[in-house]
Amino acid sequence: MTKRSIVLFGEPVLVTRTAPVTTFNRHTEALVRDLKDTVDEPGHAGVAAPQIGVGLRVFSYNVDGRIGYVINPEIAELSEEVQEGEEGCLSVPGLWYPAKRAQHAVVTGVDLRNEPITLLGSGLMARCLQHETDHLDGMLYLDRLDRDNRRTAMREVRRSSWFLTEKPPERDAVKLPSVFGGLL
Repeated sequence: MTKRSIVLFGEPVLVTRTAPVTTFNRHTEALVRDLKDTVDEPGHAGVAAPQIGVGLRVFSYNVDGRIGYVINPEIAELSEEVQEGEEGCLSVPGLWYPAKRAQHAVVTGVDLRNEPITLLGSGLMARCLQHETDHLDGMLYLDRLDRDNRRTAMREVRRSSWFLTEKPPERDAVKLPSVFGGLL
């Protein structure tokens, strides 16, 4: 059993579109196993490969006691009916904001044998399918917030104890020509 650490907001892998899985082998099986092991924890509804530092198009889910995965998922259908609710993200710990999502969603993809699969969801499952597919497209739920909530969320992120925990190296002020305004 391999539970992987979650990559936090600020890491480039979270805002980079993932590559499709093209080779189905023991490495792909290990990735799926790691994703399923990592999502099998209370409070984890989904984990996308970028959240464990892997830039491939795979995610796992854990909704209503059902754990699974999908490789190369694409949103096939979203209902016009909208759900509003608090949404959070393991990569942005402790922050929950109202986010609108489709009430029903359909995702198509493949399994480990490269056989087609379809996932249908309503409510929390629909939210999970959309949220995790967004991760694979290099998008965080923060990107979907209205302007005021996004501004507030980004302020909270910057104040969070987990954000940029490694301090950048100290720099001495550099004397620049007066055209640059003096000290930098």
